[in-house]
Amino acid sequence: MGMKAMDFSLRIDPSFCFAQNPPKPSSKLRFLTVRCSLTLSSDGAATGLVERPWKLADARLVLEDGSIWRAKSFGASGTQVGEVVFNTSLTGYQEILTDPSYAGQFVLMTNPHIGNTGVNFDDEESRQCFLAGLVIRSLSINTSNWRCVETLGDYLAERNIMGIYDVDTRAITRRLRQDGSLIGVLSTELSRSDEELLEMSHSWDIVGIDLISGVTCNAPYEWVDKTKSEWDFNSNGRDRQTYRVIAYDFGIKHNILRRLASYGCKITVVPSTWSAAEALKLKPDGVLFSNGPGDPSAVPYAVETVKEILGKVPVFGICMGHQLLGQALGGKTFKMKFGHHGGNHPVRNLRNGRVEISAQNHNYAVDPASLPEGVELTHVNLNDGSCAGLAYPALNIMSLQYHPEASPGPHDSDCAFREFIELMKSTKQGA
Repeated sequence: MGMKAMDFSLRIDPSFCFAQNPPKPSSKLRFLTVRCSLTLSSDGAATGLVERPWKLADARLVLEDGSIWRAKSFGASGTQVGEVVFNTSLTGYQEILTDPSYAGQFVLMTNPHIGNTGVNFDDEESRQCFLAGLVIRSLSINTSNWRCVETLGDYLAERNIMGIYDVDTRAITRRLRQDGSLIGVLSTELSRSDEELLEMSHSWDIVGIDLISGVTCNAPYEWVDKTKSEWDFNSNGRDRQTYRVIAYDFGIKHNILRRLASYGCKITVVPSTWSAAEALKLKPDGVLFSNGPGDPSAVPYAVETVKEILGKVPVFGICMGHQLLGQALGGKTFKMKFGHHGGNHPVRNLRNGRVEISAQNHNYAVDPASLPEGVELTHVNLNDGSCAGLAYPALNIMSLQYHPEASPGPHDSDCAFREFIELMKSTKQGA
C-alpha cells in the first residue's frame, strides 16, 4: 500500500489565542509558526493519528418495522435478537437487569440517565441477568453511591449482556406505544448487513415460546433469608406463627422470598415442572405461584399443575402466577399492545377503594370477562382498566398482576403478603 507524506504550516499569535485578555486587533501581533506533518495511505486514509477521546457509533438496533437506530455499545459485543419493551422506572435498573421476567427482551429505559449509581450485589433479584439487552439514552461516565462496587458497563460485560447508548429512546418509545412491542436485533458486528439483521427480526417471535424453563431452578431448595433489618418495614403486628409455603419458581425474584420469610414463612422453592403431588406431599400451608417471563399459553404443564393444587391449600399468584391461575380457572389471557413495565403504575383496590403505586412487568393480561362466576376482580390498573388482581374465596385463591414485594410507593402493596398469611391462618384454623 503506497503512502504519501504531507507537510503544512500554521501561524498563530500565542498572546492572542491563549491570554485571558487578548490584545486588540490593532496591536502588533507576533506570530509563532507550527509545522505539522500528515501521512496518507493510497486510499486517502490518515495514519498515525491519535485516537479520539470520545466513542463513535459502533452498534445498530434494527427493528422489525425496518427502522435502523445507530448507537454506541457498552457491555458485551455480538448480535442478539429479542422483543423491545420500554420501562418507565426512574430508579432500580439493577433490579430490572436481574428480573427473570425480562428473559428474551431488550429493556429500553425511558429515564435518560442510567448508570450513575453503579451496581452493588445487595440489589440483585436473581442469580444472573436474564434479559437480552439494555437500551438507554445516556450512560453515566461516573458513579456516585456509597454501596457501588462496580460500573454498569463492567457489570454487563462480565455477564455477557449487550447494551447501547446515545440512541433516541424517546423516539423509539413513541414508536412502541403506537405500533406495540417490536422484535429487534442488536448488533456490534460490522460484517452483518442491515438486511441480514432485519431478516433475523422477521424470523424470530417471542409468542408461544416457553421461557420459564430457561429461568427456573434445577432442584428444590430451602429459602431462609429475610429482609435485612435496616430495610425492613411493616414489622409491627406480624403473626409469630410459622407457615410452610411451597414457592413455584417460574422466574421468582429474591425479594418475594425475603418478604415471605419476614412474615414468618418457612419456604421451599421448587422448579416449574415440579408435580402437584410432590408439592402436596410436603404438607404446605400455602402455595405461591411466582412471576416469570413470556406467554402463559406456552406452558400448559404449569397450568395443569395449578389446576391440581387449586382447592387443596390456599394459593397466591404473582404476575405469571396470576395469569396461570386465570387460565386454570377457565379464563383466557391475551397479549397486550406494549405491556406494563415500570415502577409507577396506579392500581385501585376495588374492595377498599385504596390506590397503590405499583411496580409492574408483564406483556400478557387476564380477560376478566372470560372467568367463571364466583371469581372476583379485586384490582384494576387505572392507566388502561386491565385486570390487576383476582380472588376466588371458595377455593382460597388470591392473585396480583404486579409486584407487591417492590417498593415504588414506597410500600403500598406489601399488605398483600399479610393477606396471604391471614388466608393460610384462617384455613388452618378451620381445618
